[in-house]
Amino acid sequence: MRRQRTKDKKGQRVLVISAHPDDTEFGCGGTLAKWAREGAEVFYCICTSGEKGTDNPNLPCHALAPIREKEQRAAARMIGAGEVVFLRKPDGDLEYSLDFRGDLVRVIRQFRPHTLFTHDPANRSFDVQYIFHADHRVVAEVAFDAAYPAALNHNFYPAHLVEGLSPHAVSEIYFFASAQPDTWIDIEPTLHLKLQALRCHASQIKNPKMMEEMVRTWFGAWGREKGFAYAERFRRLQIFQNPGERMKKLKETLKQAPNPMHQIANKLQGRTKK
Repeated sequence: MRRQRTKDKKGQRVLVISAHPDDTEFGCGGTLAKWAREGAEVFYCICTSGEKGTDNPNLPCHALAPIREKEQRAAARMIGAGEVVFLRKPDGDLEYSLDFRGDLVRVIRQFRPHTLFTHDPANRSFDVQYIFHADHRVVAEVAFDAAYPAALNHNFYPAHLVEGLSPHAVSEIYFFASAQPDTWIDIEPTLHLKLQALRCHASQIKNPKMMEEMVRTWFGAWGREKGFAYAERFRRLQIFQNPGERMKKLKETLKQAPNPMHQIANKLQGRTKK
């Protein structure tokens, strides 16, 4: 389990890929704002424009889309992010396809991030309806597959070379809203920016005070798990390009892991005592 406080991020490029406007601010807005303050260059890729996010029958999808894109750009500015790319895929109807994967590979090769943030493809418990939205699940899988191995291998989408986009290797992925987090990041210094960015999504947040109470409660509870006032938590995946680094990490993991034979012996002893 990792607790992260402050580390210089100067010059580090960070890309977040999310399904809808406001997913990013809820999932990792505090961390992105913190890293931007520390010098990171942050970029957004939003796969849909969230055009179906309304119960108002008098507000058609084509009218809501530009509203939500404007809100997202304002929120990104509040976080300290740079460019925001909208793929304008159909909200609520995302499907895994090689073309979709190629679009994300293009974005990764364009912005060349060291770190990628996205939804967690391992989330499958279906115990919170928001987290397990179908679009979140699709984006999670496509984003991972785009980062590895497609973006780093020239044999995937070779037409990108003609566009001047060479292969790129992402070094780490932070999966937000993960059911199995292993990394907690202190966001107390930037919680106010997370909240201000969320307030930018006025078409979605009808009761800002209730939203703020929910965020403080939710992320406060996560923070207390590791001694922070407020924290965002993630499942972090390192993507090793060097076989030596991969072997070193494997050895470290095996040292920390309990001996499976000891576990079996303990279970057998427990059964005998019964």
